[in-house]
Amino acid sequence: MSEAGFPIPANERERLNVLADYNIMDSLPEQAYNDFAKLASAICGTPIALITLLDEQRQWFKANIGLGVSETPRSQAFCAHAIMNPDEVMTVEDARADERFVSNPLVTGDPGIRFYAGAPLVAPTGEALGTICVIDRQPRTLTETQREALEILSREIIVQLELRRSIETLEQAVLDQEKYVELLQEYQRDIEKVRVHLESQSVTDVLTGVKNRRSFDITLEEECMRAQSRGNTVSLVMIDVDHFKAFNDDFGHPAGDEVLRGVAHLLQSELRVSDSLFRYGGEEFAVVLPETTCKGAFVLGERFRRAIQRAPWPKRPISISIGVAAAGGDVSTPSELLQAADRALYQAKQSGRNRVVMASDDA
Repeated sequence: MSEAGFPIPANERERLNVLADYNIMDSLPEQAYNDFAKLASAICGTPIALITLLDEQRQWFKANIGLGVSETPRSQAFCAHAIMNPDEVMTVEDARADERFVSNPLVTGDPGIRFYAGAPLVAPTGEALGTICVIDRQPRTLTETQREALEILSREIIVQLELRRSIETLEQAVLDQEKYVELLQEYQRDIEKVRVHLESQSVTDVLTGVKNRRSFDITLEEECMRAQSRGNTVSLVMIDVDHFKAFNDDFGHPAGDEVLRGVAHLLQSELRVSDSLFRYGGEEFAVVLPETTCKGAFVLGERFRRAIQRAPWPKRPISISIGVAAAGGDVSTPSELLQAADRALYQAKQSGRNRVVMASDDA
């Protein structure tokens, strides 16, 4: 710790020179940087996300989601510590348990920081200028996917800074317009790649790799609307891994996670091209079957059940209970379809598990 009250990188003089060369400090808000902060907040699920830059004495925010100030003293900045290791995402799961920050005014007072994760913004010449960081008012952990997303965003922010500087240079030199457009298009392609990647992560279950509950809600709504407009049907299969809590109690959660990954893989291998598999939550999965009757869903459910039962599970045999329902008659909305499939699933479990029950005969 320096006499100034915060750590100072060995290349501080070069770092400040590079920062000044970007001509970014105290600039007006720009949509591109705000979008990066919004993406960070969304993918990490935090109420606060910032793009920070550190000069000699202060931490200034180029983008600010969820925080009511535009800068803080560098002596209070978590990011002052993050830039000391440019190649790593610095994570503080609970600031109250970290001696570096336990007495920090931003922890003891407003905004009450508990969780922090910051990916350094590293210039092409190696200097860390600041971070893109996410903050929460309660302790938490960062997943590997979220860590990778912050690293991707930090690199793209540097691309944006480089582009910004290049545009200023191009304007000053009055270079050929076609060259400027080409550079802008290249940047937009890079941003599109980041957007597609982050969008994919936001609808994917991290543990199993299949689509998550958020994606399920969207897909079920779309397929029900499509079935009504076309005058056909859609079926829903709800799947529960039998005695999963007991399995976790006997063999531990890591072994349980392997079972969920195995179940997801086997179910995925049995799907038709038009079908969609989701992790509904916990040990529960769902399959949306467009243009499929309840009897057709029953046949596919039996296929799923046999695939799980016949698999060579390493600890002990695994089975699943299944409830199926189809839109039609008194069942027309996504909510009604889900309730019908849930009732059938409940009946399957009450009847002894390891079986498929149709909503039409669950009574």
